[in-house]
Amino acid sequence: MNRRERRASHTKVKPKPVKPDGAENFYQSALREVASGRHADAERSCHLALAVDEAHAPTLNLLGILALQAQQYETALQWISRAIQQDLQPQYFLSLGTVLQLQGRSDEVIKVFDKAMELGPESADLWMLRGNALVGLQQFADAVSSFKRVLELNARHWDAANQCGITLQRLGRIDEALAYLDLSDTLRPNQVPTLLMRGALLNGLKRFEEALSICRRANEIEPGNADICVKTGIVLRTMRRDEVALEWFERALALQPGSRDALHDKAAVLTKLRRFDEAFEIYRRLKDTDPRDALADLGTAHLNLLLGNFEAGWSGREVRWDLPNSYPRFRPPMWQGQDSIREKTIVIAADEGLGDMIQFVRYVPMVVALGARIILAVQKPLIPLLSNMPGISQCISVSEAANVAAVDFHCPIMSLPFAFRTTLATIPAPASYLPASDPDRIQAWEERLGTHEKLRVGVVWSGNPNHLDDHNRSIPLRTFSRLFGGDAAFISLQKEPKPEDKAVLQEMSEILDLTSQLTDFADTAALITCLDLVITVDTSVAHLAGALGRPTWTLLSYTPDYRWLLDRDDSAWYPTMRLFRQRERRDWVEVVDQVRDALHELIAQRTSSPRRS
Repeated sequence: MNRRERRASHTKVKPKPVKPDGAENFYQSALREVASGRHADAERSCHLALAVDEAHAPTLNLLGILALQAQQYETALQWISRAIQQDLQPQYFLSLGTVLQLQGRSDEVIKVFDKAMELGPESADLWMLRGNALVGLQQFADAVSSFKRVLELNARHWDAANQCGITLQRLGRIDEALAYLDLSDTLRPNQVPTLLMRGALLNGLKRFEEALSICRRANEIEPGNADICVKTGIVLRTMRRDEVALEWFERALALQPGSRDALHDKAAVLTKLRRFDEAFEIYRRLKDTDPRDALADLGTAHLNLLLGNFEAGWSGREVRWDLPNSYPRFRPPMWQGQDSIREKTIVIAADEGLGDMIQFVRYVPMVVALGARIILAVQKPLIPLLSNMPGISQCISVSEAANVAAVDFHCPIMSLPFAFRTTLATIPAPASYLPASDPDRIQAWEERLGTHEKLRVGVVWSGNPNHLDDHNRSIPLRTFSRLFGGDAAFISLQKEPKPEDKAVLQEMSEILDLTSQLTDFADTAALITCLDLVITVDTSVAHLAGALGRPTWTLLSYTPDYRWLLDRDDSAWYPTMRLFRQRERRDWVEVVDQVRDALHELIAQRTSSPRRS
């Protein structure tokens, strides 16, 4: 029997007859009383109806709805179940599903939906119920399909448009999410939660002015809303307007003095403004009111590292395990430096970014020296680069790490500085520490590059667009291009340039772009080996070039990531690296011009000495 036949068979079920002048009259009175907000009177009318006909299904369902509104969920289930026993109506299953959904019983809601669909025609409300249940089950793709079906049945269903946008955002389908939230705003304008979600998505798409405009619109609607002030400040932060962002966070705190979001964001922006004492004080305040605030501990740790207080910084960073993370779940204990690992097997695993892995893999020889057998678990793109690290027995993908048998310990790569109690004076900083590149790869790149008559300069102007601090680290290519020219050959090391930079790149004849032939990090390392200099922003290539011991010039924001410390033009981690920093004005043009002048000096020195053939 197909679904249509099942529906037909069920629709033949005849409800029990009611006494028109009795139960039905009391039921209609109850409906009028509900409409006027007199719920207690409605409940009394329902009981009068049941005194006349105890099997009056509409009344039983209405009592369930009244109990639902009173948050008496078990009572609601009892009334609605009695209604269904008397009459298999789809709307009663909708009531049942609603109660189950509020109880968090999403899997049962799906069964209720299926039963209701067998009984009668499709209903937008039923599909909405199914979508919400699937969200509860974290089946987001199926939930989106349900919300879209609601909109096919009722194109003006605001909640479906809104929930579809929110769920698409959770799936990372940002452009689609924004389209549905735009529809939601059209159907029911000036809903502040919708506006704030749209603003956050636009901010993530780097459509900053639009995001700021929406936040301001939300503020006009609810000028006393602290959350709006926080969201506005966040947009301004990503626009690098830190002083104005600070004003919005302070406005949020004036409205809601205990707002933890506002305090965290204020501490972050104070850090960017180098008002470190004030940032420390906010983190102390956050800890005083919630000793379990791991984000406050982590913020304090990063401040300490930035200021060179490594002992407090490395130990403080271990609090990151109290926060959501994607690190493999190992059964063996984590090694933190105290236990002997001689003749033990330890997995050293990536726990953050590609650049982090390259920077801290320098500690592997120190673990080898302790007599351990090392399995190195890295991100897949790094396997060809790191598989020949001296002293390791195996190099695997980090996704396989938790399944390795016969392991005694594990240690996240970013915890090795803590395990070795690293201070500024004890940073392991050899000139280079990565395995030498394959000679065949190097030869292939030499042939692609051609004659070596000019200074070969590799360039990277942009980092990972998904990095939280990308707006402070990356430089528009049009600005970066100020350093091009002179007696140098510029070779792009920039993988996947941003759309706006790609258009600029196509206009430029000064850059040789062979990045389509870079297959992995080992290829990039071989290419860098063929270069005289790498000029880069703070990204994984900076770490790769530094770890290879190649001359590297790194361009940094006014308040950079903690590893670069402050106010020095050398790197404590990479002996062959020179740092070029923004000043307080935070002007990239000024930094690029400084690099250009230094490059011209280097070219002049080279032309006055014998050239390499």
